[in-house]
Amino acid sequence: MTTGNRIRRTLLAGLVAAAVVFPVSAAASPQAPAPSPAVLADSATAQERYAANLDNLMEAARRAQDAGHVTRSAKLRAMAGAPAPAPYGAPEQAGPAGFLAFDGRGRGRAVEVLGDLDTADRIAVLVPGSDTTLDTYARFREGAVALQQRLRADHPRSAVVAWLGYDTPGTVSTSVLTAARADLAAAELEPFLARLRDLMVDGARVSLLCHSYGSVVCARTTTGSEVTDIALYGSPGTRAGSAAELPTGARVWAGRGSEDWIGGVPHIRLGSVGFGTDPVERAFGARPFDAGTAGHSDYLKPGSTSLASLARIVLGPPTAAAPANPGARPSPAARTTPADGVPLASPRAAAVPATPATTLAPSGSAAVPFLSAPTAALTLGEVPHA
Repeated sequence: MTTGNRIRRTLLAGLVAAAVVFPVSAAASPQAPAPSPAVLADSATAQERYAANLDNLMEAARRAQDAGHVTRSAKLRAMAGAPAPAPYGAPEQAGPAGFLAFDGRGRGRAVEVLGDLDTADRIAVLVPGSDTTLDTYARFREGAVALQQRLRADHPRSAVVAWLGYDTPGTVSTSVLTAARADLAAAELEPFLARLRDLMVDGARVSLLCHSYGSVVCARTTTGSEVTDIALYGSPGTRAGSAAELPTGARVWAGRGSEDWIGGVPHIRLGSVGFGTDPVERAFGARPFDAGTAGHSDYLKPGSTSLASLARIVLGPPTAAAPANPGARPSPAARTTPADGVPLASPRAAAVPATPATTLAPSGSAAVPFLSAPTAALTLGEVPHA
């Protein structure tokens, strides 16, 4: 390799690093004391899990307070008291949050359900990106609440799962530039989805909504037939060359807002660094969706085009939607199908609708069950919002 090539590769790697870590980083999580996660039997109901994990969360808050970590304690208490969205048409009522899992140690993990899993037949699982921790959880939850409120307006039998079930990489770190954390996260997300299936009603559909580094996680997760759609947004790439390479039979969607800085990230791979092909490029083969003018942290902003598109993907209505530009005739590369009904991106960012992706065999890496067996503790899972 010539000196010039080495310099170019070094500069490109630097550009990736600078682009991915550009947003404001979250403050480092305090090493506050916390109890081990609650242990429940596989047969435990969602309500039993909520009760056990709420108790665990409140104990973590108490220990943090006693140890002088008052900020962490206050944030945990806020999590515990956060009201879940009421059924559509009903008044909002304060009440304890519903956590399928919680681990207050270190940066923390939490899996919260907004909606009723006992009745929901449309379920969205949000997978966040870097620097999503218990200390930044409120920001993550805001997006989950906005999505659930948007979903229930059209379909009351819907639920959102905010899956902070992995140790997210730090925004300013080398780990955000490789897929190592994503591989560990995929080994958590895959069994979680299997356990979630046991809590769902028959025929329920799951959509994975994967933001920024979370899109790398989803792209490396083998999914079952209950996962019908995967949406990648604000994505730096997935390390896959095309949607057909992902280990899923689900429809794969990709979108990026016009104000999202991630569009300036060089889509390269240098050994283990970088994530390769841009998911919104035509060559990747994902189905494009209209993300409007969303910035990197704005995809789930109430009233936004991107939120409406993601909700449409989750609900999967049988009717066609209007083109992204009202009154314009969509090109073949920027047209929705009657079966999807999702507003698509403009031709400049459009991808040719993909054929169903081939389901690949699991990687063989040992997956740790997310919802605990009787003898095991629960295991859990964004350029703040990256």
